[in-house]
Amino acid sequence: MVFWDGYVSDEVMGTFAPIVVYWLYAGFYQLLPPLDNYRLHTRKEEDEKNLVPLLAVIKGVLLQQLVQATVAHLLFLLTSSPTPSVTVVQPSIIVQIVQIVIAMLVMDTWQYFVHRYMHQNKFLYRHIHSQHHKLVVPYAIGALYNHPLEGLLLDTFGGAISYLISGMTARTAAIFFCFAVVKTVDDHCGLWLPGNIFHLFFQNNTAYHDVHHQLPGTKYNYSQPFFPIWDKLLGTYVPYKLVKRPEGGFEARLIKD
Repeated sequence: MVFWDGYVSDEVMGTFAPIVVYWLYAGFYQLLPPLDNYRLHTRKEEDEKNLVPLLAVIKGVLLQQLVQATVAHLLFLLTSSPTPSVTVVQPSIIVQIVQIVIAMLVMDTWQYFVHRYMHQNKFLYRHIHSQHHKLVVPYAIGALYNHPLEGLLLDTFGGAISYLISGMTARTAAIFFCFAVVKTVDDHCGLWLPGNIFHLFFQNNTAYHDVHHQLPGTKYNYSQPFFPIWDKLLGTYVPYKLVKRPEGGFEARLIKD
């Protein structure tokens, strides 16, 4: 067990830092002014199309994070040294970067196939995954608003598998999980802001995922949260174009043959 500056262990950071980062980053978006000129949907659409109130969304996210924290704590207990005094040697920066890239690819693979199956299986979609799609117009705080079983299968197990396969330490895992959380929140923020680094460096971004939340796009763009690789390999990618609305803001409009 290793401690950050002698106070908090890497395992505790890996468990709770992603939760804190989620609410800080999602809260930042929530506190922004309306920014109508950068929205992918109007505020009227958000009010009319979304089928669940904000308070219920917050409760759902907190429940998922409680499950995630419990699983993460158990995972770190099983994989960390039983002797607290043993010093874990951290790998080089290059090795950590490679491990994070591996974890990103593993998480993408897990989430693509589980996510796609939840759409294709009518029972799973109706009773589990449809909860997430009650937010037809995504927003940042709702990024992890899922049915508890979906949160366990898709996000919690996906994170655990990524951690185990990549071979990263708890300290690297804390960094990776925080990054994954920020990326997931940003993908659901509903804003196309100039200079957003995730829009510049990731094709799988806010507009990409917004297409999936639209009714014509629910059978496409399953990939999350990092790369569109599996969508493109398996024919579930649908291109789109950003069209500026006369009243302000943008629309991610599907381009289908």
